[in-house]
Amino acid sequence: MTDEWRGWQEAAATALYGDGGFYRSPEGPAGHFRTSVHASPLFASAVARLLVATARELGTGSVDLVDLGAGRGELLTGVLAALPAAGADGLAVRAYAVELADRPPGLDPRIEWCAEPPPRTYGLLFANEWLDNVPTEVAETDADGVDRYVLVRTEDGTERLGEPVAGADAEWLRRWWPSAGPGGRAEIGRPRDEAWARAVATLAGGLAVAVDYAHAREARPPFGTLTGFRAGREVRPVPDGSCDLTSHVALDACAAAGAGAGTPPELLSQREALHRLGVSGGRPPLALASSDPAGYVRALASAGEAAELTARGGLGDFGWLMQRGGREAAPSADPGRGPGPGPHAFT
Repeated sequence: MTDEWRGWQEAAATALYGDGGFYRSPEGPAGHFRTSVHASPLFASAVARLLVATARELGTGSVDLVDLGAGRGELLTGVLAALPAAGADGLAVRAYAVELADRPPGLDPRIEWCAEPPPRTYGLLFANEWLDNVPTEVAETDADGVDRYVLVRTEDGTERLGEPVAGADAEWLRRWWPSAGPGGRAEIGRPRDEAWARAVATLAGGLAVAVDYAHAREARPPFGTLTGFRAGREVRPVPDGSCDLTSHVALDACAAAGAGAGTPPELLSQREALHRLGVSGGRPPLALASSDPAGYVRALASAGEAAELTARGGLGDFGWLMQRGGREAAPSADPGRGPGPGPHAFT
């Protein structure tokens, strides 16, 4: 019905996750856009090192790895491949892919497929480009300076202004995204804050990490960031199920919502995070070209992939929110060792 108007949160939720929605399509996200996971196996290897470091700090050889918004399981597959085999030097990993789409055929049988994060997990919860697809309402400031909900027509993406923003949404805007004036737009990130707080709460102990397009309160984009992607191209956002619908994340607001009484959350760029995890875009020494030409070519290719993952103006500018969850002792902790993780699992 062409005259049916909805708020953006409801319209996007149906378009992305409803029957026949974008994220339920057989090709999955990888058929339309490229994330850090798809850019290089170096990303999964870095997450594997983060998992190992987290387990070491928790004092256990058996951990959970939860991938929120798992797509088709690409990240978990890469991490499991990068880890040493379980044994004297390896970890026993319980891997969970949290995704609404059906389990893809041929996925590693060690990966458990689920629609919700399992409760009371112990280890690493990782959400790569998940929060940007948690639908939000969109607000626009009218000519009188009143913030109003933006309504959208599903069939063609036409918009109009609705009722004034009120209640908890208005409070969120005042705290996290004050209006830039008439014509200014904002994505009301309260549903993302709540989703992240619920995710962190599932950790009995360990580390939660969210990686996403992000912006901070002092530098919010004045006209919002809502957009669409289809077949590798940015397109006008239309909530008809034919394209991805995404907007950048107020990770600082998510951090505040998920913060507990323990170690304060940390916000940093992907460039900083991956450098700490040993991913560098530095070129291999030229001497290697003479002593090991094949090795030099491999190292050069790896350096190129690392450079893409950490590039300024690109993937390297993604935000990483790192947050501790729970403080329970590890179920299989070594005698005499408590959880006691410090602020950086990979320093």
